[in-house]
Order: sequence, then structure tokens, then C-alpha cells
Amino acid sequence: MVRLTIPAAEANRQFSKLLRAVRDGARVTITSHGEPVAELGPVSDHDGEDAEKQRVAEAHRRLVERLKQNKPIVIGPWTRAELYDRD
Repeated sequence: MVRLTIPAAEANRQFSKLLRAVRDGARVTITSHGEPVAELGPVSDHDGEDAEKQRVAEAHRRLVERLKQNKPIVIGPWTRAELYDRD
């Protein structure tokens, strides 16, 4: 993760650029008179999204396991004539 430190005045002038950097994974420390006062970083509260991804992954895993347990039913082979036989 890229870490940047920038004075508040400069952060104010380059806010859009900083947001793009954060979106790409950077974390920015903003200073005032050389002292850190704020940190700008990616949103870490993705609990809802992570929980949903985990729920979907678990459902997929269970489906795959269930499909593996099912044995195919072989009812063929048929000839073309049998497939199109009309009574």
C-alpha cells in the first residue's frame, strides 16, 4: 500500500488527485504545521459486501457438492429416427 504525507494546504489544492490515489489503494496522511491531523484512505467498512460475497461463495460451494453427489441417469442412446419418430 502506498503511503503519502501531504500538508493540508496542498491537500486542499489537489483533493481530486488525492481521491484518485486513494481509490487506487493509497493512504494519505494530511498534516498541519508538520503534525498529522487526518488520514485519507479507502473505505474499509465493506462488511456488508464481504458478508454477501461469502454467502454467495458458500451457496456455490454447497451447490457444487450436491451436484457431485448426483449420478447422471443414462436413458439413451437414441438414433436420429427414434428421436423424430412421430406416432
